[in-house]
Amino acid sequence: MTAMHFQSVTFDLDGTLLDTIADLAEGCRLMLAEVGAPARSQAEVHSFVGKGMAVLVERCLTHGQAPTAEALYAAIESFKRHYSEVNGRLTQIYPGVQEGLEAWKASGLKMGVVTNKPGMFTEALLERMGMTAYFDVIVSGDTTAHKKPHPEPILHACRLFGVRPDRNLHIGDSENDILSARAAGCPTFCVPYGYNEGKPVDSADCDALVSDLLAAYRQALTFKTS
Repeated sequence: MTAMHFQSVTFDLDGTLLDTIADLAEGCRLMLAEVGAPARSQAEVHSFVGKGMAVLVERCLTHGQAPTAEALYAAIESFKRHYSEVNGRLTQIYPGVQEGLEAWKASGLKMGVVTNKPGMFTEALLERMGMTAYFDVIVSGDTTAHKKPHPEPILHACRLFGVRPDRNLHIGDSENDILSARAAGCPTFCVPYGYNEGKPVDSADCDALVSDLLAAYRQALTFKTS
């Protein structure tokens, strides 16, 4: 057991642990074709990711005017079917993630995933990528009544850990992660890659901007509260 300030660590999923954009873009492509809506580029889908499946689908459908509730519902159901088929097919593990997770696991800290991705996709994806065994807790976008940037998903993970929020470190890639962690009372580290809805994270907004998960582990060893 490595001595450090933290007793647990939570990770964002899409854009932090895994590069899932190719699968998300393919799910969106198939959905848009099925409902007869204009196609979106992978770059557009990249900018739409961050606030969960329903928002992703709504953003894909919006061209100056938001879709009707009926059109959005049909598109969400279509996306669910198509993404279930492609989820994990083209996903890549980011550099430094495997090594970082091994280091965190060896430290003895409790580990969790806190994502806005629906549970039906989260657990299947982690299983397909061989990552499930790393995590003691998985909090998905539909586990609690709120998604990030609300603090509840991270607070829920902390309750399951039995750890005070200020002793949990949250690692993510976007403003959603920073706002959620700050509101929960958790220190937060950010990686500069990933999906940030067009708002790159700044070192001034988080406790540390780290190149990858292994660098995050090394930074955590020397973390001191103010």
